[in-house]
Amino acid sequence: MSRDVDSNHNVTFDCKYHVVFCPKYRRKVLVEPIDERLKALLSEKATYIQAEIVEMEIMPDHVHLLIKCDPQYGIHKVVKQLKGYTSKVLRDEFKSLKSRLPSLWTNSYFVATVGTVQLDVIKKYIEEQKSR
Repeated sequence: MSRDVDSNHNVTFDCKYHVVFCPKYRRKVLVEPIDERLKALLSEKATYIQAEIVEMEIMPDHVHLLIKCDPQYGIHKVVKQLKGYTSKVLRDEFKSLKSRLPSLWTNSYFVATVGTVQLDVIKKYIEEQKSR
């Protein structure tokens, strides 16, 4: 089995994380057209901070991401950047989000490391979220 590894100037790594986060009060606000805009914003910001979203699914009341990032930058910084950026832009563009929620995202999130063996299983799980 070959591994797809990345490298910065002093660390070679293959770090992937399954991340799940929810809107405040788990409100079902991530629906058309907000969900499509959220996908675009997450991809845009991930590229900007040099993280890679390997897989993504937006459910009405939560977000699943499979993220590959530099361990020296840290998954906590990636999640903070993604949530902060998307909250600001979405609440500016969709006024209904401002009136329904004091902030878009909860402060908490779920994160688990994903080993190479688990990668296909996690990707399939995220891909199948919409069909449930």
